[in-house]
Amino acid sequence: MKIAILGAGMVGRAMALDLAVRHTVTSFDISPTHLDILRKRNSAIHTQEADLSDYDHYPALLAHFDLVITAVPGFMGYDALEAVIKARKNVADISFFPENALDLDALAKEKGVTVITDCGVAPGMSNYIIGRYNEEVDLKAFEIYVGGLPKIRTKPFEYKAPFSPVDVIEEYTRPARMMENGYIVVREALSDREWMEFEGLGTLDAFNTDGLRSLLYTMSHIKNQKEKTLRYPGHVDLILSLRESGFLSHEPVHIAGRDIRPIDFASKVLFNEWKLGEEEEELTVMKVILHGEQNGQAYRSTWSLLDRYDPETKISSMSRTTGYTCTATAEMIGSGLFTEKGVFPPEMVGKYKACFDHVISYLKERGVIWKES
Repeated sequence: MKIAILGAGMVGRAMALDLAVRHTVTSFDISPTHLDILRKRNSAIHTQEADLSDYDHYPALLAHFDLVITAVPGFMGYDALEAVIKARKNVADISFFPENALDLDALAKEKGVTVITDCGVAPGMSNYIIGRYNEEVDLKAFEIYVGGLPKIRTKPFEYKAPFSPVDVIEEYTRPARMMENGYIVVREALSDREWMEFEGLGTLDAFNTDGLRSLLYTMSHIKNQKEKTLRYPGHVDLILSLRESGFLSHEPVHIAGRDIRPIDFASKVLFNEWKLGEEEEELTVMKVILHGEQNGQAYRSTWSLLDRYDPETKISSMSRTTGYTCTATAEMIGSGLFTEKGVFPPEMVGKYKACFDHVISYLKERGVIWKES
């Protein structure tokens, strides 16, 4: 199978290295540095420098590929996905854009393509789990907790970003939607903080972020839904100070004859502060907690993940947990395990036991171990 991967950042590279073992892979990116790093890891992977915001060029760019993976930054994700669909290519997407991917469903059906979106770790694996258990349990509520953290805590932020810092800042500023008693409510990002204990890590801060996305609509019968991000204690206070002081504002300020958006300045500074080293150790921690009834009895299940940087492959945990979920999804499409046409969030795919089992098994083979209790 010939696969095109749009984006060669840390997650994009992990996916290319994984798929190149079995397929012919070409990675596209505007950054020659990203592509050079990938070539050094595996010279068999084809690389091509390309401006992926040139959406009109997609039909020619992707003409010879059987499947496409979109791993571009969130701000361009929707347009990139639309362009891939118009090029009539099946696609697995992890761009995590703010727009509603289901708005592209009619177009995907018209073009006769299969699109699975948000197929990372969260959203992604959380959706697969909820979709599967929704078939077997009368779910009443669920909670999702997830965080990517550096192993070594370095002041002041005690945080490193294994993906675009721009997307991280978006998590900290975009209002968080959740479901309470059957109604969608909106809370400020970083609100409703609580402490949670995790074995091997100690106490972490959990706070609201806008990660439920499609679940609010596809699983609206589940009356209570929430998603929270995890960080080391103290990080949230720093971000709140920046946000409340205006450093994350999109409104320009006039400085030395120029209009500058504070968020652009902050992103530039934080990119350096949060940049994860190529071989810097980090981890991914996650829980999906399900509540409901089964056979007339109260039901509760917890799916847990604690994954760490792999020193052998030198691939970050967030790249592994996010990227391998996406490559499992791509293999699912490419092998014909899932063939429905249209746009599907993972919960609408995970409802099929064969698809869910495939993803869990695929991750396990790569050392990403989900545990149910």
